[in-house]
Amino acid sequence: MLYITSSAIVGKRITKTLGLVRGTTVRAHHVGQDILAYFRNLVGGELDEYTKMLAEAREQSLDRMIQDAERLGANAILDVRFSTSDIASGAAEILVYGTAVVIEDE
Repeated sequence: MLYITSSAIVGKRITKTLGLVRGTTVRAHHVGQDILAYFRNLVGGELDEYTKMLAEAREQSLDRMIQDAERLGANAILDVRFSTSDIASGAAEILVYGTAVVIEDE
């Protein structure tokens, strides 16, 4: 499955637009991560625990969006965008969305 942030692909043409597809996950950090992050925040530097958690959440959201597109019969997703929002104290939603299409060579 090809997924890109632009609305066109050089050398390809869109033969069918199937609609909006999305994938989402909600992740919460645990107390151990908070304690490590607190101490790292005192001395500065990257918060590796959170970076890893958010990277995994983005990948899971992408996988879910791709499954949604495949269910519709798409072979590409255009205009892919990410969104993050706080759900509750210590929990965040990662949403990825785009337009499912069928493409072919020009």
